[in-house]
Amino acid sequence: MKHGKKGNHLGRKVAHRKSMLANMGSSLIEHKRISTTVAKAKALKQFVEPLITKSKNDTTHNRRLAFSALRNKYAVAELFREVAQKVGDRPGGYTRVIKMGNRLGDNASMAMIELVDFNEVYNNENAAAKKSTRRSRSRKKGGSDEAVAPVEVAQDQDAESTAEETPAAAPKAKSKKTAKTDGKKSSESKKEGDE
Repeated sequence: MKHGKKGNHLGRKVAHRKSMLANMGSSLIEHKRISTTVAKAKALKQFVEPLITKSKNDTTHNRRLAFSALRNKYAVAELFREVAQKVGDRPGGYTRVIKMGNRLGDNASMAMIELVDFNEVYNNENAAAKKSTRRSRSRKKGGSDEAVAPVEVAQDQDAESTAEETPAAAPKAKSKKTAKTDGKKSSESKKEGDE
């Protein structure tokens, strides 16, 4: 019976499983992102996240614990040097597992596991989205006018800078808009007069 045995055995004996996780952990730390099966990615997440937590506190003991798990001195150096600095303020959840569909050969479900703080594309998009939502929330709440005023000043400065760069282009755009709106108003007034 399988009482009290937590964790996926991944179809391997203990020594093979530990070696595989050590190799995959070293590859993840070195390359910041690897592609593997979903089961291995989930097992690797459980294996690597405690090591990253230990790397925040750079002591000889923690380095030895990390080396005993990873078995690669270059991966340990990278873990304590670069990874620990990037994730210093994050309280956990250092990795992300993204499912990628099935493999062609054996139809195994594949996943990509990556270190969260090292994905620059995703982090830049989130930073831009966070800034825009904060501005809109401060306006909706009806807070102080001071929160709204800096945004308006920034928009006015942007408008002035664009007007200085292309002074002739701005009046043409305005005249087209006014002509379109005037045309709509005149057609609406004709409709009202016909009725």
